[in-house]
Amino acid sequence: MSSGPDEVGLDAAQHGLGDMDAEAFRRHGHAVVDWIADYLAGVGERPVLAQVRPGQVRDRLPQSPPSAPEPFDDALADLDEVLLPGVTHWNHPAFHAYFAITGSGPGILGEALTAALNVNGMLWRTSPAATELEELVLDWLRQLLGLPEGLRGIISDSASMSTMLALAAARERTGLDVRQRGLAGRADVPLLRIYTSEHAHSSIEKAAITLGLGRDSVRTIPTDAQFRMKVDALADAVREDGRFGYRPLAIVPTVGTTSTTSIDPVAAVADLRDELEHELAHPIWLHVDGAYGGMAAICPELRHVLDGVERADSFVTNPHKWLFTPIDCSALFVREPEWLTRAFSLVPEYLTTDDQGVTDYMDWGVQLGRRFRALKLWLVIRYFGGDGLAARVREHVAQGQRVAAWVRDHPDLELAAPTPFSTVCFRAVPPWAAGDHEEDLRTLNRAWLTRVNRSGAAYLSHTELNGRYVLRLALGNLRTTDERLTATLALLEQELEALRRTSAPGAPATD
Repeated sequence: MSSGPDEVGLDAAQHGLGDMDAEAFRRHGHAVVDWIADYLAGVGERPVLAQVRPGQVRDRLPQSPPSAPEPFDDALADLDEVLLPGVTHWNHPAFHAYFAITGSGPGILGEALTAALNVNGMLWRTSPAATELEELVLDWLRQLLGLPEGLRGIISDSASMSTMLALAAARERTGLDVRQRGLAGRADVPLLRIYTSEHAHSSIEKAAITLGLGRDSVRTIPTDAQFRMKVDALADAVREDGRFGYRPLAIVPTVGTTSTTSIDPVAAVADLRDELEHELAHPIWLHVDGAYGGMAAICPELRHVLDGVERADSFVTNPHKWLFTPIDCSALFVREPEWLTRAFSLVPEYLTTDDQGVTDYMDWGVQLGRRFRALKLWLVIRYFGGDGLAARVREHVAQGQRVAAWVRDHPDLELAAPTPFSTVCFRAVPPWAAGDHEEDLRTLNRAWLTRVNRSGAAYLSHTELNGRYVLRLALGNLRTTDERLTATLALLEQELEALRRTSAPGAPATD
């Protein structure tokens, strides 16, 4: 770490008023690319979970900014020595805690090019290429997923933002003039309701909070034995709410729920939506959250997971989850973009143009400043090709089935949920534990997960299903080879055996 304004190692440009000069940029750029290449090649040798205490990273850095220029090489040295120990490595081949977000080589290079161009795609005019490539690459993605023609899209940072935009469009379509008059103090606005699975993502509730509807507007629907939304329970809930004056605003089924990756019956939900619209004589928005599971449809044999999505008003899926595009990159498709523009278009004089027949994406959402996210997705699709992308997703599904089979065949383990994609939910139920006592099993499985994660050799997460504490092992990283996966399963075996050796009969030890 540089201790002061040492002249050694400074670039000539650091003494003037301009930017880093081209020669210095070339030199440092080569060093950065070499660093990235070495990092990606060796990331599997690092502890996957950051091994630091709270505050440790910050404590090792100066608490005040430097007043004088510092050598770029010193910053890279601090990256190695100070920051990397505090990084949890999402690109690690044994990162299985959450849905994989592989930063692939072409995607990383795309990010660098995006930063270099530094465009703001708020208007078509402010960067025609950014707008038109976004429209094109989203149509490529639509075709790769087998979605119907006519859908148009916008790239945002996350499914949370995409879902909020979709529900804002749904609110606009109610005709309640919320855009102009708001919701506060209005006796003429009925109680609006959003329906979704009890296993839906928290982003739906966050959208309701942000849109002024509140968490009470979200009604969760129970699920079946496979953790899929019950359509009959949904019908009962909507009709019951109707008797109490609620107006259904939207229904949000999920293709690949966060905890279990279950697939809600979208086609049956769409049938019910149509029936309810006829009964109630007003529209109900159907938004499908396929942030994770929707991408599986890139494999023709898995395209059925999106059955019914063609009837939805909106659909979100995340290339940064399972299409090897660096975070952030979320694709929102809509049937009628006019509801987004009616909800959000607000054009001050300094942003007016006379361009005709163009898309100004600033009118489709809350953000004025927009990154050129389409560039990295375009490079990923071109580099791997549709067939190559499908082959990689297919392999991850196969790996998930392999882990599920390992669990089924293991005498001390049980599957806790179906495995439709590449995420496996399971827990230990060994005969040497008090298997009929849920609290003992909870303690055992929590201790097992803690041991695995503390090892640094793998990182898993947990969830709770029907009152049971279960482990989640998510696959989808380009760097997770079968050999590395075998090592992770061996680690799980090893740590469970260590718990058996240290546990008294009927009393699993915590570690």
